[in-house]
Amino acid sequence: MESVYFSEELDILRQQVRRFVKEEVLPKGEAWERAGEIPREIVKRMGDLGFLGIRYPEKYGGSGLDTMGSLVLAEELGRSTFGGFAVTVLVHTDMASPHLARYGSEEQKQKYLPGIIKGDILTAVAVTEPDAGSDVAGLRTRAERSGNGWVLNGAKTFITNGVNADLLFVAARTDPDAKGSRGISMFAVERDTPGFSVANKLEKMGWNSSDTAELVFEDAKLPADALLGEENRGFYAVMDNFQNERMVAGAMAMSEAETAIGITLDYVQNRKAFGGTLWDKQAIRQRLAMLAAKVEAGRQLLHRAAWLDAQGRDSIKEVSMVTAFCGELVNEVMYACQQFHGGFGYMREAAIERMVRDARVLAIGGGATEVMLEEVAKRMVN
Repeated sequence: MESVYFSEELDILRQQVRRFVKEEVLPKGEAWERAGEIPREIVKRMGDLGFLGIRYPEKYGGSGLDTMGSLVLAEELGRSTFGGFAVTVLVHTDMASPHLARYGSEEQKQKYLPGIIKGDILTAVAVTEPDAGSDVAGLRTRAERSGNGWVLNGAKTFITNGVNADLLFVAARTDPDAKGSRGISMFAVERDTPGFSVANKLEKMGWNSSDTAELVFEDAKLPADALLGEENRGFYAVMDNFQNERMVAGAMAMSEAETAIGITLDYVQNRKAFGGTLWDKQAIRQRLAMLAAKVEAGRQLLHRAAWLDAQGRDSIKEVSMVTAFCGELVNEVMYACQQFHGGFGYMREAAIERMVRDARVLAIGGGATEVMLEEVAKRMVN
């Protein structure tokens, strides 16, 4: 892909990830969908290939790249047509473990980051609660000091990788008297922590090869060094990392949309109807052409927002635009592509049927379209 935003190094990375997806994911993805999770050996294999530490310093085993590296990874995983596989990996690399990399102490990084990069430790981030999602300030999970450590109580839901994660980064309120966003902290919680349990493995409409959990903390005992970053500053860490989360979700969306158009283009050029092929119908050709134009526009918006972030510039407005525009666009694309597949598009054997289900959450997870548009609107008048 020729672009002013990508270096030769990133182009090489893209080809490596694309080859991995072709050889290791496409032949096995259907089995993972049925199993409800991807095998740990696949995560480990990606660690061996260097895909899990793209953004992290070389001293921990990473590659030391910037936002554009994450973008390349997300785009190529999105191209796999298995959204559950893609999000399992991206939660680990770009939504959960960045909390450690950005805010952890050197001791915490030395303890966990090499294993995270190798794929020996799978991570998850636990922020969403039954009554608090994008409204992080409303969370109720509590962490109280107890002796030399902490006691954690509360519940989390819709947690990707929550069933199988070895290490979770959990948001909890540490100052009950503080209002709103104040008084929230982040904690590193290991899987075998007493008092922590997976209450339920949740069944979903899509992303079936990704495990999603409801978590419970009942007097879960944490050591003092489980605190990640500054006490009562966790809200800002969550908000900061939302940028990364929303960026990779936008990358997934545009790659999934482009792939769906390609699959549909092949189908309509071969499907016979009314004395010709579906491609002979002007309405279908023009609809696909317009969708292709919109996807290209979305991709350019995405790439510029990622480049701004890589330059260290404020890109909240642009990333929010990406999340809103790309999340809605991928669903518009999937609707049309499934429609043009006719009855076959409704069959489980059709990739487009799975892609329709997987894409729906991209306008919800990480910040619903309406929430993102409010973020844009606030910055239009300042």
